[in-house]
Amino acid sequence: MASHQEKKLAEGRKHQNMQNDTKASQGQWGRAWEVDWFSLASILFLLMFAPLIVYYFIMSCAQYQCSLTDPLLDLLTGNKHLWDIWKSTPTLSSRAAGIYSLWITFQVILYMCIPDFCHKFLPGYVGGVQEGAVTPAGKLCQSTVTNPPFFLHLFLVVNKYEINGLQAWIITHVLWFANASCFHFFSPTIIFDNWIPLLWCANILGYAVSTFAMIKGYFFPTNAKDCKFTGNFFYDYMMGIEFNPRIGKWFDFKLFFNGRPGIVAWTLINLSFAAKQQELYGEVTNSMILVNVLQGIYVLDFFWNEAWYLKTIDICHDHFGWYLGWGDCVWLPYLYTLQGLYLVYHPVQLGTAHAVGVLVLGLLGYYIFRMTNHQKDLFRRTNGNCRIWGKKPEYIECSYTSVDGTKYYSKLMTSGFWGWARHFNYTGDLMGSLAYCLACGFEHVLPYFYIVYMSILLTHRCLRDEHRCSSKYGQDWKRYTAAVPYRLLPGVF
Repeated sequence: MASHQEKKLAEGRKHQNMQNDTKASQGQWGRAWEVDWFSLASILFLLMFAPLIVYYFIMSCAQYQCSLTDPLLDLLTGNKHLWDIWKSTPTLSSRAAGIYSLWITFQVILYMCIPDFCHKFLPGYVGGVQEGAVTPAGKLCQSTVTNPPFFLHLFLVVNKYEINGLQAWIITHVLWFANASCFHFFSPTIIFDNWIPLLWCANILGYAVSTFAMIKGYFFPTNAKDCKFTGNFFYDYMMGIEFNPRIGKWFDFKLFFNGRPGIVAWTLINLSFAAKQQELYGEVTNSMILVNVLQGIYVLDFFWNEAWYLKTIDICHDHFGWYLGWGDCVWLPYLYTLQGLYLVYHPVQLGTAHAVGVLVLGLLGYYIFRMTNHQKDLFRRTNGNCRIWGKKPEYIECSYTSVDGTKYYSKLMTSGFWGWARHFNYTGDLMGSLAYCLACGFEHVLPYFYIVYMSILLTHRCLRDEHRCSSKYGQDWKRYTAAVPYRLLPGVF
């Protein structure tokens, strides 16, 4: 019996080493092992200009009533110099630093110290301790393997997550509304009133956590075999070294910074903007209500499906670097909320037809986004033994070969929304994004940055996903793209 166990153990070690020591086996995860000149140029551009883009947008609202052209005209005509604009920008304040420190600390406490209880009384909600997905080093979610062989049981190391984002969001907002209606410890406009000083705090945290993650990846990684080094400092800093950096058993950098503090704050930021509009003009416009409602639905959907989020590209493929660390701390809360900020400076009262159109577009986009993802999740959970739109789903069976020569099979659905386009969930996402922008009217370009950015982001994700799938499935992927020829827009793209 002992010799049999040792033989199985040796087989398991051999299998694991083949996975971990071969770059090809990891090529489908996260990012490149080698950096081409275009990728490096893109990385350097983002590192240099993304922080300036955020500052420019926020400064344009604070000093130029959200005009993106007036600051440039002032500089070009000599009416102002860069120093004049910078001198008029609020600096980091002790009040903002205190607010931001308390905010981050509070979210860490909610994440680390209060186990989820929402899943115990909310039907259909999946919370509490959940298991992750496959990682390059062979860490594996047990639920993804049917009847795993003996050696996988021996070496299976499962990343576990405490899914309690919905609970954190509920507690945070209950306290917010309790303060606004009863306690009055602080003004509901506190976020808007400290918006630019808080920007400096968010940047400090974003750069600090990104730098820490890089140092950690070099000197004390959570799992050394989940690290990728290109030898290029800028690329490694931007895209990350560690796949799943953690402190202790439960503090997972990716899950925390992707969901908290930015997305929990998203709806609070919009509420603060609405409160400021009420303070300045004596009313909250229907456009501000629409932005709060539609973006609130998106945020709630994120936290309701936080366990599903463990299967997305951010968790399953991206490493943790500046792209996620700084992006979640600064880019997300400051640029995803531009519509609400704009409406503080330009209160737009929409006509009935316009308001209804925005609402319908936003809700339709959300329905497509959610139902498309639901169809894929249902198809995966049942291995195709389900009904999509009242019929048994059609699919193309694809095969791929692992580094050890083992052949595996996957099914790619060609029914339902997935028969219309290969990424129709992104189409619904873009419809919702456009609705947020249309709520702001047509006087300024600034609110429409979001739809432009999301179009670029999701198109890039389409291409990145498909490059990965083409490498994985080969000719089978060509059969699939022939069956579903469009990426986002049926008949167009």
